[in-house]
Amino acid sequence: MRLSAKGRYALASTTSMAQNQGNNEYITLISISERLGISKIYLEQVFSLLKHGGIVNSIKGSQGGYQLSRAAKQITVYDILSSVETSLFEYTEETISDKAPEIEAAMRHTIYKPLDSIIKSTLQEITLYDLVTETEKHKSDQGFMFFI
Repeated sequence: MRLSAKGRYALASTTSMAQNQGNNEYITLISISERLGISKIYLEQVFSLLKHGGIVNSIKGSQGGYQLSRAAKQITVYDILSSVETSLFEYTEETISDKAPEIEAAMRHTIYKPLDSIIKSTLQEITLYDLVTETEKHKSDQGFMFFI
């Protein structure tokens, strides 16, 4: 499976937001851009899609920014990706249905439908909270120095 830059940036930025969700503040795109090294202009496009998908809320003005629309445990990776990825969840196009419809049906039934189902169910099981928890594990791994 290959995710677009929008999908990867959406996951990274919402994970970053979820790390700081407890303080109930709105986060600016500039702060996310600086923290993650992602273009602010590109983030504007991503966050427009996330807002439309109900993942984030926004407020305008000097104290404005973005905030997750619900708790990290209630937002799945599927929710985020389906907001920003246009082709990830499209059905596989037919390849040989005109000349060999039986092979096409066999591929669809045996490969494409089960694969789509597994990907969708896996992404629906992973939450932003899971990503934050995993992020914290990797933070602590980097804190050790070994001397010989």
